[in-house]
Amino acid sequence: MTLQIHIDDSAAPYEQVRAQISEQTRSGALPVGYRLPTVRGLAESLGLAANTVAKAYRALEADGVIETRGRNGTYVAAAGSAAERELASAAQAYVERARRLGQPQAAALSAVRDALRAAYGD
Repeated sequence: MTLQIHIDDSAAPYEQVRAQISEQTRSGALPVGYRLPTVRGLAESLGLAANTVAKAYRALEADGVIETRGRNGTYVAAAGSAAERELASAAQAYVERARRLGQPQAAALSAVRDALRAAYGD
Protein backbone atom coordinates (compact mmCIF):
# COMPACT_ATOMS: atom_id res chain seq x y z
CA MET A 1 0.00 0.00 0.00
CA THR A 2 1.43 3.34 -1.06
CA LEU A 3 -0.02 6.60 0.20
CA GLN A 4 1.25 10.14 -0.24
CA ILE A 5 0.05 13.19 1.62
CA HIS A 6 0.40 16.50 -0.21
CA ILE A 7 0.55 19.44 2.17
CA ASP A 8 -0.31 21.89 -0.65
CA ASP A 9 -3.47 19.96 -1.55
CA SER A 10 -6.74 21.67 -0.69
CA ALA A 11 -8.11 18.33 0.62
CA ALA A 12 -7.59 17.65 4.32
CA PRO A 13 -5.01 14.95 5.12
CA TYR A 14 -7.68 12.53 6.41
CA GLU A 15 -9.58 12.97 3.13
CA GLN A 16 -6.42 12.26 1.15
CA VAL A 17 -5.89 9.03 3.12
CA ARG A 18 -9.54 8.06 2.68
CA ALA A 19 -9.57 8.80 -1.05
CA GLN A 20 -6.30 6.98 -1.76
CA ILE A 21 -7.26 3.83 0.15
CA SER A 22 -10.70 3.87 -1.46
CA GLU A 23 -9.19 4.18 -4.94
CA GLN A 24 -6.63 1.45 -4.31
CA THR A 25 -9.38 -0.94 -3.20
CA ARG A 26 -11.51 -0.07 -6.23
CA SER A 27 -8.59 -0.62 -8.62
CA GLY A 28 -7.65 -3.94 -7.00
CA ALA A 29 -4.25 -2.67 -5.82
CA LEU A 30 -5.50 -3.51 -2.33
CA PRO A 31 -7.33 -6.85 -2.62
CA VAL A 32 -10.22 -8.01 -0.48
CA GLY A 33 -8.86 -9.30 2.82
CA TYR A 34 -5.71 -7.17 2.68
CA ARG A 35 -4.70 -6.22 6.22
CA LEU A 36 -4.20 -2.49 6.58
CA PRO A 37 -1.56 -1.00 8.86
CA THR A 38 -2.62 -0.03 12.36
CA VAL A 39 -3.81 3.54 12.85
CA ARG A 40 -0.65 4.39 14.77
CA GLY A 41 1.62 2.63 12.29
CA LEU A 42 0.14 4.40 9.28
CA ALA A 43 0.11 7.74 11.08
CA GLU A 44 3.80 7.40 11.91
CA SER A 45 4.75 6.40 8.37
CA LEU A 46 2.82 9.34 6.88
CA GLY A 47 3.85 11.86 9.53
CA LEU A 48 0.25 12.45 10.59
CA ALA A 49 -1.57 12.47 13.90
CA ALA A 50 -3.18 9.15 14.85
CA ASN A 51 -6.58 10.89 15.07
CA THR A 52 -6.28 11.94 11.42
CA VAL A 53 -5.78 8.35 10.25
CA ALA A 54 -8.48 7.12 12.65
CA LYS A 55 -10.93 9.60 11.11
CA ALA A 56 -10.09 8.29 7.61
CA TYR A 57 -10.51 4.67 8.76
CA ARG A 58 -13.90 5.49 10.34
CA ALA A 59 -15.08 7.11 7.10
CA LEU A 60 -13.86 4.12 5.06
CA GLU A 61 -15.62 1.73 7.42
CA ALA A 62 -18.85 3.73 7.18
CA ASP A 63 -18.55 3.48 3.38
CA GLY A 64 -18.08 -0.29 3.59
CA VAL A 65 -14.58 -0.13 2.09
CA ILE A 66 -12.82 -1.57 5.13
CA GLU A 67 -13.86 -3.57 8.16
CA THR A 68 -12.37 -3.71 11.62
CA ARG A 69 -12.15 -7.11 13.26
CA GLY A 70 -11.39 -5.98 16.78
CA ARG A 71 -7.90 -6.92 17.91
CA ASN A 72 -7.35 -8.85 14.68
CA GLY A 73 -6.91 -5.65 12.72
CA THR A 74 -8.46 -3.73 9.87
CA TYR A 75 -8.99 -5.30 6.47
CA VAL A 76 -10.22 -4.38 3.01
CA ALA A 77 -13.88 -5.40 3.01
CA ALA A 78 -15.51 -7.55 0.39
CA ALA A 79 -17.68 -5.62 -2.01
CA GLY A 80 -20.63 -7.03 -3.88
CA SER A 81 -23.26 -9.54 -2.88
CA ALA A 82 -23.60 -11.19 0.50
CA ALA A 83 -22.43 -14.48 -1.05
CA GLU A 84 -19.27 -12.80 -2.39
CA ARG A 85 -18.60 -11.21 0.99
CA GLU A 86 -19.06 -14.53 2.77
CA LEU A 87 -16.80 -16.28 0.27
CA ALA A 88 -14.08 -13.65 0.75
CA SER A 89 -14.41 -13.95 4.53
CA ALA A 90 -14.12 -17.75 4.37
CA ALA A 91 -11.07 -17.46 2.13
CA GLN A 92 -9.45 -15.03 4.54
CA ALA A 93 -10.15 -17.37 7.48
CA TYR A 94 -8.63 -20.27 5.52
CA VAL A 95 -5.49 -18.28 4.73
CA GLU A 96 -5.08 -17.24 8.36
CA ARG A 97 -5.48 -20.88 9.48
CA ALA A 98 -2.98 -22.14 6.89
CA ARG A 99 -0.43 -19.58 8.07
CA ARG A 100 -0.98 -20.53 11.73
CA LEU A 101 -0.31 -24.14 10.72
CA GLY A 102 2.95 -23.02 9.16
CA GLN A 103 1.98 -24.05 5.65
CA PRO A 104 3.60 -22.30 2.68
CA GLN A 105 1.43 -20.55 0.11
CA ALA A 106 1.95 -23.35 -2.45
CA ALA A 107 0.64 -26.00 -0.03
CA ALA A 108 -2.38 -23.89 0.92
CA LEU A 109 -3.22 -23.26 -2.73
CA SER A 110 -2.79 -26.93 -3.59
CA ALA A 111 -5.23 -27.91 -0.84
CA VAL A 112 -7.80 -25.45 -2.20
CA ARG A 113 -7.40 -26.77 -5.74
CA ASP A 114 -7.88 -30.35 -4.51
CA ALA A 115 -11.02 -29.36 -2.58
CA LEU A 116 -12.42 -27.52 -5.61
CA ARG A 117 -11.79 -30.53 -7.88
CA ALA A 118 -13.51 -32.80 -5.38
CA ALA A 119 -16.52 -30.50 -5.01
CA TYR A 120 -16.96 -29.44 -8.64
CA GLY A 121 -15.74 -32.61 -10.35
CA ASP A 122 -13.00 -31.03 -12.44
